[in-house]
Amino acid sequence: MVARTALLAEIVKMSLDTLRANVLRSALTVLGVVIGVMSIVSMTAMIRGFGNQMTALIEQMGSQTVYIARMSITSFAAGKDFWELMKRPDLTEADAQAIREQAPSAKLVTYHVGEGPGSREERFTYRNSSTRPMPVLGTASTWLQANFLKMEQGRFFSELEVEHRRSVIVLGAGPAEALFRDMDPIGKRVRFGSRPYEVIGVLAKRPSLLGAPVDNFGVIPATTHGKHFPPPRFRGYLMRFLVISAVARDGGSREDLMREIEGILRSRHRLKLDQENDFDLLTSESLGQLVNQMMSAIVLALVAISSIALMVGGIGVMAIMSISVTERTREIGIRRAVGATRSGILWQFLIEAVVVTSVGGLLGAIVGGAIGVGVNVFAGFPPALPWWAFALGMGFSALVGLFFGLFPAFKAANLDPIEALRHE
Repeated sequence: MVARTALLAEIVKMSLDTLRANVLRSALTVLGVVIGVMSIVSMTAMIRGFGNQMTALIEQMGSQTVYIARMSITSFAAGKDFWELMKRPDLTEADAQAIREQAPSAKLVTYHVGEGPGSREERFTYRNSSTRPMPVLGTASTWLQANFLKMEQGRFFSELEVEHRRSVIVLGAGPAEALFRDMDPIGKRVRFGSRPYEVIGVLAKRPSLLGAPVDNFGVIPATTHGKHFPPPRFRGYLMRFLVISAVARDGGSREDLMREIEGILRSRHRLKLDQENDFDLLTSESLGQLVNQMMSAIVLALVAISSIALMVGGIGVMAIMSISVTERTREIGIRRAVGATRSGILWQFLIEAVVVTSVGGLLGAIVGGAIGVGVNVFAGFPPALPWWAFALGMGFSALVGLFFGLFPAFKAANLDPIEALRHE
């Protein structure tokens, strides 16, 4: 065992000496491996960072909140056709009221409009300042509590303001910072489109997503939204997309609430037993699972694409190792003459190939990690550097060396000792 360990250490030392003796050739040999592993580590870091941000935002929805929509990302993830989904009836304020009155498990029911296809985006303006185009949502007075958002300044609008269609607005942190950087926004009048709105509050800032802010929007009463921004039609379909939010009672079951909502809406929409729901039910848990599935699929695709670079690097390793065998034919003959076995020669060249690609994998992992940290520093995007990304990169690089080193290793092991000694 001690002898084998010493032999392995000697072979590794010889491999590193070969690398140092032919620096340029070795660098070109492992370049493909470096690029492949660098891609795996850096892109995995950014993708997992994006996934973590998405998960953090989804968790803010609350574990007891159920969202009901005409269509959602879960429908598209299930492969349903957009135009078939467009045939679904839009949800209404009456649906929200029915859930509020008929669902015993519901603690709070609210709704909002202004998201999804056909949503309106315009600039917020104040005096000579303006923002980039942003959406404005129309909501009920209880929307803030159902979505677990907090106020930074001022207040949210009241039920009375909803009933009387008041032109009041609560700004997200994005437009508030852009328009009122050095002043108090409360009481000021901003314009959205051609209409003025009185600012009564500012929402607290939330974490950015992919370095982009998620607070670039405004909120007005739903009745005001319906008066000022009637929903457009596209190919005969109404593009209103009202979303209902329901929060389960304290100590209650979210699953019970979902069953009650499903029963109420199926009854209101007159669906038969054999017909599927014409609405989507979403929770933070279902959205989180969907995000994780998407991130896993992207990482898998990334590994497959990066494997191309690793394959190219492996072919380069095989070519260079074959040249090395030719150059070292006399050395192989001498080693065989003094007692080296075929298996010893085979393992020597095989381990050399693995060492070469592993060095490339290590360099790629270091550069990939540095790129992830650099993105964090310069773009403010927090990457995740999971240990398995480094292990995956290093493992792939070692396997590339093992696989593509077999041919030159067998070539070296099968050399005739006499002919090898005659080689000049």
